[in-house]
Amino acid sequence: MESRGTKRGAGKIEEAEPWNKLLLPASSLPTDPALYVGPFPFYRRPSELGCFSLDAQRQYHGDARALRYYCPPPTNGQSPNFDLRDGYPDRYRPRDEEVQERLDHLLCWVLEHRGRLEGGPGWLAGAIVTWRGHLTKLLTTPYERQEGWQLAASRFQGTLYLSEVETPAARVQRLTRPPVLQELMYMGYKFEQYMCADKPGGSTDPSGEVNTNVAFCSVLRSRLGNHPLLFSGEVDCIDPQAPTTQPPTCYVELKTSKEMHSPGQRKSFYRRKLLKWWAQSFLPGVPNVVAGFRNPEGFVCSLKTFRTMEMFEYVRNDRDGWNPSVCMNFCAAFLSFAQNTVVQDDPRLVYLFSWEPGSPVTVSEHRDAPHAFLPTWYVEAMTQDLLSPPETPSPKD
Repeated sequence: MESRGTKRGAGKIEEAEPWNKLLLPASSLPTDPALYVGPFPFYRRPSELGCFSLDAQRQYHGDARALRYYCPPPTNGQSPNFDLRDGYPDRYRPRDEEVQERLDHLLCWVLEHRGRLEGGPGWLAGAIVTWRGHLTKLLTTPYERQEGWQLAASRFQGTLYLSEVETPAARVQRLTRPPVLQELMYMGYKFEQYMCADKPGGSTDPSGEVNTNVAFCSVLRSRLGNHPLLFSGEVDCIDPQAPTTQPPTCYVELKTSKEMHSPGQRKSFYRRKLLKWWAQSFLPGVPNVVAGFRNPEGFVCSLKTFRTMEMFEYVRNDRDGWNPSVCMNFCAAFLSFAQNTVVQDDPRLVYLFSWEPGSPVTVSEHRDAPHAFLPTWYVEAMTQDLLSPPETPSPKD
């Protein structure tokens, strides 16, 4: 994956200007998929720089204590019959979504390792630092029809930081989330409990509490086009039986989805859900997504492994399907747009990139609260002599 990725015949677009000929800087960026058809851009094979864990109280630890191990049920032809509703809501401890964590946990890791980053001391100054989930949203934007997004961007010591901002619509949706959706969220985490053990060769324990504060995160280095990337994403588990123990190729992503019975349901799944699964796993180089398909009663009836590099095959001949090249070309174009827009080096200056389906990406300029997202403890520590031994303060403004 020095990745030319999966290719697709481009076809000729007569009217549209190709994405790489758009004049930048500009005040907006179009998102029409037709503009981004073309060869798959260069994407450096992601390499893991390190990791960190968040505990049951959401506290940061610069180690792998929260890593879990893939432990699938025996393949004896029987349905797994996992009860995804078991323990809800009594053994459920969801993360407090009112807490806006921004990039804080990733910044803790950067502070710890800033003096010994792969690529040398100057590498960070040219990089883009963000969460994998933010990049995933960029990849899927050309095909997204429902949910908009906002990304805040600041440049500090040369580095461009991107942090998502909850849109007003997303906030309303979260605060009015119906019980059935809350239970569906729980079921996804419950599936992980049935599929993971705390140690290699261990057994699963679905009787315990589902605590969504706990997380294991991989920190990765890559490059999209000419944009060096340092990003982090949550990892569900590691496969002790993987052909290689080298992360990220030994990681496994776990997902749940409702059982499919009709061609229409499958087509919708391949067009929408599989796009998001592909984007989320392709970026960090996770090779496999294991899906548990549940029935209306909340029991997992079957398991299926989707290879990340083969997901596009399900929509290759669907004229309304998605195209990996379009996703990556748009993401590269957005990163160029952001790099050319955010020119002033000032951690208190924020450029807010906003997008709604059917519209171009627009940008507005802001200063200080509530938009500034690089915390004081980070800015102060990074401003000190970079060669002094880094200390990691706890994330607080």
